[in-house]
Amino acid sequence: MVIGAVKIKIHTPWVHSLKEKRMVVKSICSKVQNKFNVSIAEIEEQDIHQIIVLGFACVSGAVTHADSTVDHILNFIEGNTEGEIINIERELIQD
Repeated sequence: MVIGAVKIKIHTPWVHSLKEKRMVVKSICSKVQNKFNVSIAEIEEQDIHQIIVLGFACVSGAVTHADSTVDHILNFIEGNTEGEIINIERELIQD
């Protein structure tokens, strides 16, 4: 079993309220969940309206599949948000 865990930080300079930020976060999370069937949530910086920190995880039977899934999700997030990805921390845990 392989677990792919990722923390991604996105800068959204056009967001001027926590309500706007919640709409962006909810949109990204629901699109990723629907397309890839992974667990995703906002994990840090909930009170800062221009920074979004998301965490997601996937489980697979092979390292190559987990790595490929993580790559696809990151590319999908990058293509579906106007924000700038400023940091990505990824980890593959093999059991």
